[in-house]
Amino acid sequence: MGKFTKIETPLKGVYILQPTVFEDHRGFFMESYNKKDFEEIGLYFDFVQDNHSLSVQAGVLRGLHFQLEPKAQTKVVRCLKGVIYDVVVDLRKGSPTYKRWIGVIISEYNKRQIVVPKGFAHGVLTLVPNTEILYKVDEYYSPEHDMSIRWDDPDIGIEWPIANPILSEKDKNAPYLRDVEDRINFYYKEEGE
Repeated sequence: MGKFTKIETPLKGVYILQPTVFEDHRGFFMESYNKKDFEEIGLYFDFVQDNHSLSVQAGVLRGLHFQLEPKAQTKVVRCLKGVIYDVVVDLRKGSPTYKRWIGVIISEYNKRQIVVPKGFAHGVLTLVPNTEILYKVDEYYSPEHDMSIRWDDPDIGIEWPIANPILSEKDKNAPYLRDVEDRINFYYKEEGE
């Protein structure tokens, strides 16, 4: 048996990963990343950076973020402490799921991770105080390629479990997708293309 179970989602290329966890009276042990085991389940990434964030309050929303090509990032996100509602939006032009989104609970309790490929916007909402998130990326941060869109964009229609989240100034002032759609350079490709 592999160390990770890859769970498909309605968005092609977005996966939930369930690690194998060994628990006993002392606590638990798990591998959160293993290049060989990822490749055995078809996930080939060359990670270059880990990002770690703490949100002190419940209701902190970070997103919806992404980087444009050629500096787009694949992310593998996990919650070290607390509980998050993790949202992924398909921004690949020509995709059968363009502008569709999924939301999943990732927590210190279920120990799941989510794979967010290039071409998708990503957002995280903390559901409890003192939530810590760690995520791996396969491209360095690039300010000139960094973009965001509104968390409450009506053309996307995400059903967040909160009406008034705590936002950064950047996220409060993020544009609607329709206002930046022509700048987004993600395109859907069929397998084998």
